[in-house]
Amino acid sequence: MARTRRDRVITRTAPVPQRNRMDNAPLSEWCHTIRAGWPTVGDGLNRECARRLSRMRIGELSTRTGVSARSLRYYEEQGLLTSSRSDAGQRHYSDAEVQRVALIRQLFDAGMSSRVIASVLPCVDIPTDLGVVESAFATMTRERDRIDADIAHLIATRDALDVLISANSRYRAEQPTAQEPVARSA
Repeated sequence: MARTRRDRVITRTAPVPQRNRMDNAPLSEWCHTIRAGWPTVGDGLNRECARRLSRMRIGELSTRTGVSARSLRYYEEQGLLTSSRSDAGQRHYSDAEVQRVALIRQLFDAGMSSRVIASVLPCVDIPTDLGVVESAFATMTRERDRIDADIAHLIATRDALDVLISANSRYRAEQPTAQEPVARSA
């Protein structure tokens, strides 16, 4: 039976790796470190147990993560975050979603879009699938190259502005110091 994202239930949380500790680690280790020890429904948990573990409402998740409820709904809409629903339709999250939101924020802070994040997150969910790990690595490398290109463009733009500022400074230095009214032609 194939599992979908909604089937995933996390009962224990692993700390989100600190950047300075994991920067030089292989991507497969990074993916595994994030996921380590998180059992899923497929690991023997029944749905009733999963439902009972998912009792945090969106407001509490928002408070615990510092992310607005609106952003959390957006993450869920984009497939970055999952929740279960009560009979009344209220969203309920597991404690592990706090760590997932922290990871999502870290990826957003790294300049990734929600579409790119959605393509990287499977390496956290399935760290043993080398194809998924390699795909995530390739995606992150492409994002780094895109950011490098953006930085180069911004540097060129700044240099062009510096030329204009320099020309304006020379022009201002050549102007008489006394404020003489400038006659305007009509």
